[in-house]
Order: sequence, then C-alpha cells, then structure tokens
Amino acid sequence: MEREREGERNGVDISVLPEGCISNIVSLTSPKDACTACAVSPIFRAAAESNAVWETFLPPDYQAIITRSSSTSLDSSNFSSKKQLYLSLSDNPILIDDNKKSFFLDKSSGKKCYLLAARDLCIVWGGTPQYWRWISLPESRFPEVAKLLDEWWFDIRGKIHTSMLSPNTNYAAYLVYKLARRAYGFTNPPPKASVGKSGEGEDYKQTVCLCMPAVEPSQQDQVVLPQQHTSHPKLRKDGWLEIELGQFFNKGGEDELQIRLMEVEAGTQKTGLIVEGIEIRPTKG
Repeated sequence: MEREREGERNGVDISVLPEGCISNIVSLTSPKDACTACAVSPIFRAAAESNAVWETFLPPDYQAIITRSSSTSLDSSNFSSKKQLYLSLSDNPILIDDNKKSFFLDKSSGKKCYLLAARDLCIVWGGTPQYWRWISLPESRFPEVAKLLDEWWFDIRGKIHTSMLSPNTNYAAYLVYKLARRAYGFTNPPPKASVGKSGEGEDYKQTVCLCMPAVEPSQQDQVVLPQQHTSHPKLRKDGWLEIELGQFFNKGGEDELQIRLMEVEAGTQKTGLIVEGIEIRPTKG
C-alpha cells in the first residue's frame, strides 16, 4: 500500500506543480485547450486564465495593430485581462487603416484575420457612377460598400503583404458580398478567381459561382461549370454571402499576396452585385 501511495506521488499528477510551470505548459497548447484546462482543477483554472498564457496567444504585434484603429476604447489597458482582450479581438472585429480594413483573431487559434473593405480593393470602373455606386448599408462593418449597376468588364483585385498575416499558416481568401433582387450575368460564363504572390504567378485558380440557384433560373440549364475547383456561396452569420476565391500557405516574409476575381472575355452584361470586401482567414483543419 505504501508503494502504491509513493507511486501516486511520483506519477502524472501535474497539478502539484507550481502555477507558473502549469502556465508555461498551457501556453504551449492553444486557446481552445486553455479554456478546456480551466475545468481540470482550481490551480489549472488560475494558470490557464493568467495573463502570461493569453499574452502568448495574442499576435506579437497586436499593440501596433490596435494603434491603427481610430477607436479610443481599444487601449489594451481598458481590458481587465489579456484573455478578455483576446476574446474581444475574436468576437468584435476592429476597423483599422482609415476604416479600409477590419482586423480580428481566429478564435480557436489566435491567427490574424483581415477583411479588406471594398474601398481597399481595385475595382475596374469602380470610380465611374454609371457602372458602380458607393452606398452605405447598416449591416456592413464599413462606412461604404460597392454596388454594381451595369458592367461588361468585371475585374476586382485585392492585395495584402504576407508580413501582416500569421506565419506558417494555411489561409483562404473569400469574397464577402450580397446579391440584389435582380442580379444577373454571373453564371454564363462564371467568373474566375486566382490567388498568388506577386511575381510568382497564380498559385491557385478556380471558377466561382456567385449566384444562388434561384437568381438566374432561365440560364441554369445553359451553364456548364468545370468540375475541378468550383466554389459556391455560403451564408454567413452576419447575413452576408461569402465564396472562397482560393487558398495559400503563408510562410511569412515580405511578399505581396494578390487576389483577383474577373470575367472579361464573354462580354455579358452584369448587375446587382454588392461587395463588402475580401476576407482572409485561416483554413479549418
């Protein structure tokens, strides 16, 4: 019996370790694991909720990113803990760079995410009122979104420096948009998307189907979509649609990532697309 008790004392019960040691161990896991660890024991809860742990989950440059926001309530000193700050940056995207970008953290991993506003994109003919109109919508996080009125040459481009993203991370880019009631011109043929680094060609190409099936019923039977790399829209929690434009692996460095959506060959009339922006966030799994 005495030997069994000695074995228990020398076994795998790490809760007997100092809180600082447990904090170091938890900081090597993930934000999701840290929240799970809180249920193990009181000492685990104290360690898993410590500022030392959640500081490691925040991006190294989070302070510099916060200073790029015009909001006066985002000073990190206004939060009671680093965990509270982390959760705020995950659940409440902040506007930065003169309201042309939205920044937030992927809640499960702490990886950096951005939504590039329509004003931060290069939209061909975007400054011509007869083709595109800049409007305000209460459901948008940005002051303005772009609404396509009438166009034949459809070309939207976005770019971001890879140094702004989390290194060694798989990312995907998504168009965030809505369709007006009489939107048409996006299925025959559908536009093509590409994602790649400047000067290295297009790493990823695919055809995207922006319209929901009921948008252009008269053209559904005529459309033949490529089976390979065909993306379809999904409804987001915020009420917008999103469609994946492509994926890429970010090693880090100072490269420029270019994202493009275009259809310029068929010359078909297009209307009714409302663009909020292009979101860049880590892939799941």
